[in-house]
Amino acid sequence: MKCYCGYFWFMNRRRFFAAGASIAGAWGLAGTWALDGTLDRWGMEGMEEGSVDEGAGSGADSVASVAQGTGSGVVGGAGVKVILFDAFPVWDAGGIAQSAERLFPGRGKELFGVWRAKLFEYSWLRSISGSYLNFFDIASDALSFACLQLGVSMSEVEHRSMVKEFYELRTWPEVSDTLRKLTGAGYVLGFLSNFTDEMLRVNARNCGIDSYFSHYLSVDRIRRFKPDPRAYQIGVDTIGLTKEEILFVAFAGWDACGARQFGYPTFWVNRAQSPAEQLGISPNGEGKDLNDLLRYLGIK
Repeated sequence: MKCYCGYFWFMNRRRFFAAGASIAGAWGLAGTWALDGTLDRWGMEGMEEGSVDEGAGSGADSVASVAQGTGSGVVGGAGVKVILFDAFPVWDAGGIAQSAERLFPGRGKELFGVWRAKLFEYSWLRSISGSYLNFFDIASDALSFACLQLGVSMSEVEHRSMVKEFYELRTWPEVSDTLRKLTGAGYVLGFLSNFTDEMLRVNARNCGIDSYFSHYLSVDRIRRFKPDPRAYQIGVDTIGLTKEEILFVAFAGWDACGARQFGYPTFWVNRAQSPAEQLGISPNGEGKDLNDLLRYLGIK
C-alpha cells in the first residue's frame, strides 16, 4: 500500500503541489489555485478574481451526469444504502480565507493559497513517510510555513485563532435541506474525512446537522490520509457493507478519483466547475452542488 501511495504522489506531484482546481474543493471553496500561486474565483467580496483556463474544459459539463466507460453497474442510487461525505461538500471554508485577508489586507489571499497547498502537501508526505500527524496539527504547521514563505508574522493568539476556524465552519446553503431529503428517502448518512473525529462532530453540532449523521469516520483511525486505499476501507470495515452499497460524495477531484479507484460508487460535488482529473478514472456522477446529488439519486 505504501508503494502505491508513493507512486500516486510521484506521478501526480505537480497537481498535488498546486492543490489545483479540484483541491479547492477539498477546502470547500469554489475556486482554483494555479501553480504560480494565483487564486481564482474564491467568491470573496471585493477581492480581485483570477482567470480560469477555459481551454481545459470542465468535468461538470452535464449536471448530475453518469460517467461513461468506468461505471460498476451502479447508476444513481441503485443498491446504495449508506452515503459517506467528505467534509467539504458539507462545509464551506471560505470564512478562513476571508479572515486571512482581514488579518493581512492585500496579502491574505496569497497567504491562504500557500497555507492550503502546504497543508495537503504535508498530509500526503506524512502519510507516505509514516510520520502521521492529524489534520488540525498539520494545518498549524502549514500556516507557520506559509507565514515564513511570505515574510509575514502573526502572534501566537492570531495563529491559534486562525487554525481554530476549522472548528467554526459554515454549511453550504443547500446542505440542511439536502440532508433532510436524503434521510427522508431512507439513506443512512456519515462522514469519511481527513478531519479528526472531533472536528467533524463539533462542526456538525455547531451547524445543527449532527442528527442527520450516523457515522463519523476519520482517517485518524488508520493514521493515513486519503487517497490511501486504507482510508477508504474504513467505511467498509466500520459499516459492514460492501463497497457497492456505499456512495462516497467528494469535493476534490483527486478524492473522487481515489474513492472510485477503491471501488465506491462516487459523486463529485464540483462547485468550482473544475476540469476532470486525468487519472484514468472518473466518478459515477458529478454536479455543481448537493441539489445535483439529489437529482442524481432521483430525489425531488
